[in-house]
Amino acid sequence: MSTSDRGRTVVRRRSSFFSPSPSPPPVGEKDEKLFTTDNRHFSMLRQLEYADYITMMNCFCGFNSIVSTCRYIMSGYGSSNYAFRAMFLTFLGFFFDVFDGRVARWMNKSSLMGKELDSLADLVSFGVAPAAIGFSLGLQTTLDVFLLTFFVLCGLLRLARFNVTAAILSKGHDKVSHFEGLPIPSSLGTVAVMSLALRWNRVHNNLPGGLRFAGSLYEFHPCALIFFLHGCSMISKSLKIPKL
Repeated sequence: MSTSDRGRTVVRRRSSFFSPSPSPPPVGEKDEKLFTTDNRHFSMLRQLEYADYITMMNCFCGFNSIVSTCRYIMSGYGSSNYAFRAMFLTFLGFFFDVFDGRVARWMNKSSLMGKELDSLADLVSFGVAPAAIGFSLGLQTTLDVFLLTFFVLCGLLRLARFNVTAAILSKGHDKVSHFEGLPIPSSLGTVAVMSLALRWNRVHNNLPGGLRFAGSLYEFHPCALIFFLHGCSMISKSLKIPKL
């Protein structure tokens, strides 16, 4: 550092919405102490940041997607608008999932619960909701439901592993540079395929591939294997995807 630089005050560039800081500051010991000792009414809500409320909008979309799926089933599959609404809400949830991280970096603030809220909301919107949509479109045999459940559990494991990996790296002030396995929002690709199948009336008794081993304990729709393969891709450690 030159002599002229020593007397110069270093001013940190203020982040903006379109050029946010690389990452929000880590949560300090003061925040951790406040989190465990604050006993005021609604203290949990006081400790949330703006980004956390946006994250909860992701979960809001995921839950209402499931409700719309239930309404589609209750209508006797006669009102496909409910099913399309369920699919749209998963994509809207993805918007909030992307937006919350940008807001956290823009405001340069993070909370203790932020990462956990994000994972739980993702499980609802991109794990449970797509599986529920698949069930409503005809994947309803015992083996179909098993494959849908496998997909949700793989999503759960995927999110838990990411949180643990991020926590370990944060101790050394490192960041996760890549995803191990497909990130769970990639299930929106499956949702997009299901929306096309519904539009072309390739659902229920017209599912592509039909029904195999009908009448037996092992009857299933080959379409359900999409969820199985997607689940395997999420928990794969050999599949590494660079994090943008």
